[in-house]
Amino acid sequence: MSFSRRNFLIATGVVAASTSVLTACGGSDKGGSAKNDGPKVSGSKTTEILVGTKADSTGPAPEVEGATKGGTVYSLDQFDMDHMDPAQIYVSTEGAITVPIMRGLTGYKLDGKGGCTLVGDVATDAGTMKDGGKTWSFTIKEGVKWEDGSEVTLEDVRHTFERTFAEFITEGPRYVQQFLAGGDKYKGPYEGKHLDSIEIDGRTITFRLNEARADFNFTLAMRGYSLVPQKHDSKEKYDKRPFSCGPYKIESRSVGKSMTYVRNEHWDPKTDAIRNAYPDKFHFQFGYELLASTDRYLADKGNDQYAMSIFNEVAPQRIAQVLTNAELKKRVLTAVDTVTYYWPINTTRIKDVKVRQAINWAWPHQQLQTIRGGASTSELATTILSPVTPGYNKFDLYGVDKKPGGDPEKAKALLKEAGKVGQKLVIAYQQSDNSVKSAVAIKNALEAAGFQVVNKQVDKSTFYTQIGKIDNGYDLFAAGWSPDWPNGYSVFYPCWSGENIGNGRSNYAQLNDAGVNKAINAASKISDPEEANKAWGAVDRQIMELAAVVPDYHSIRNWMYGSKVGNVIYDNGNTCVALCKIYLKK
Repeated sequence: MSFSRRNFLIATGVVAASTSVLTACGGSDKGGSAKNDGPKVSGSKTTEILVGTKADSTGPAPEVEGATKGGTVYSLDQFDMDHMDPAQIYVSTEGAITVPIMRGLTGYKLDGKGGCTLVGDVATDAGTMKDGGKTWSFTIKEGVKWEDGSEVTLEDVRHTFERTFAEFITEGPRYVQQFLAGGDKYKGPYEGKHLDSIEIDGRTITFRLNEARADFNFTLAMRGYSLVPQKHDSKEKYDKRPFSCGPYKIESRSVGKSMTYVRNEHWDPKTDAIRNAYPDKFHFQFGYELLASTDRYLADKGNDQYAMSIFNEVAPQRIAQVLTNAELKKRVLTAVDTVTYYWPINTTRIKDVKVRQAINWAWPHQQLQTIRGGASTSELATTILSPVTPGYNKFDLYGVDKKPGGDPEKAKALLKEAGKVGQKLVIAYQQSDNSVKSAVAIKNALEAAGFQVVNKQVDKSTFYTQIGKIDNGYDLFAAGWSPDWPNGYSVFYPCWSGENIGNGRSNYAQLNDAGVNKAINAASKISDPEEANKAWGAVDRQIMELAAVVPDYHSIRNWMYGSKVGNVIYDNGNTCVALCKIYLKK
């Protein structure tokens, strides 16, 4: 998903670096050394998320050692959420902020040591598979209630999945819609029709798929498949005010400025193996650039002592100051993310592969890394898959390792071969301090290679909606992806298959190559994990040979927080800060 756009999940990358890496610079009260000895992406261990038992799925969630109840957590972040209707959520910040209020059939249970397990959330366990994975059944728990005190019913669960077929749902994941038998002809539940491949009986819901999916229970853990009550489904309006069945509910929201969660008195912790609920409130505040939020964390005054961020990391201008100071470093959560940030090239506008290759050769990787704050924040990328994702295969087709600053002469030679010297490129970027600096560096590098570049700012709160349009008018734009669950399919199908081109879809490059489509479909049917990983690595190379994208960097995240915030840890199932594990110190 994208942290990126889907990690932005961001949505839900599910392969994480080893525990020692994930907590190397924070997440506890012990802190680190004064030298900058943070983790690296390459060489970090990859681990699969295991499937838990019924006992693992039984609440309450394990208590956090030393945690106390009460108080208000504040956030300091750049922007509000573009979407809060779960069916529209495919960005990790949106996923992160909704964990306290939304629940799905399955979800990720953290062990407090950097690991996590797939468990039943509203379901009693992580599901029962039949017919080799073509049929999946889930039994829902008793006592799970909505914020108005009404019971979560099987009709609500069925409605949740049926409504994802509605025409107004354009932004979220499409996996379940594509997997369900008969889904290609279904138009949603609002005309009174149910989808025959979703069956309910007693407290059990059964999904009948059009092909075997042994990982379907991982798919359902995505935030995009969180539950929606049939009675309170306000269709398009639901995007602004979702209904809760988690430990918190929305008390107030001023779009673009702030949002406040308070306790949902109808949430029963005995039904929830995933979430703790220590603070009384969360007050999310938007409109803070990285430097502004970092300086407030450094000052650590007033309510900022009780603050954290979902999106905002340590500003590049303050990275060295923060990570080389032992006391400040105690208040930083550093995590190696599964995301690769990249710049898709619109292949419907830039059709000549030599022109796309020239963009790759000219790319100013090192300059952009410096703008981000150096090697403490990222590792230069040459591939679509991250080194901590199964299937990763190291290769470098465009000379990044040898010339990280770019090779304008090589790029200009390719443009000359193509007869495209002076090729115009329209580049979209977000309205933020860092993005502006990066856009200038990119423009200078590409123009030195013979391109004519026009930079256009796009509002950051709707950026991914804009670049997700078929006729967006842009040749190049920043995006990125984390795997939605432990399978290369969840990287390459949504982002690079020609079958997933459309408004709101995540094939931003609009790549529709017969060879790539065939390779993705073939790899998705390989049951042996080792062979599948080899196939996904080959798909990565195949796309890079077509130069449909410029891989930019693999992320190392550094979130700073106030001195009174305890147990700030990484949720490596949802690839974000774990809001439901935080408590406030007395």
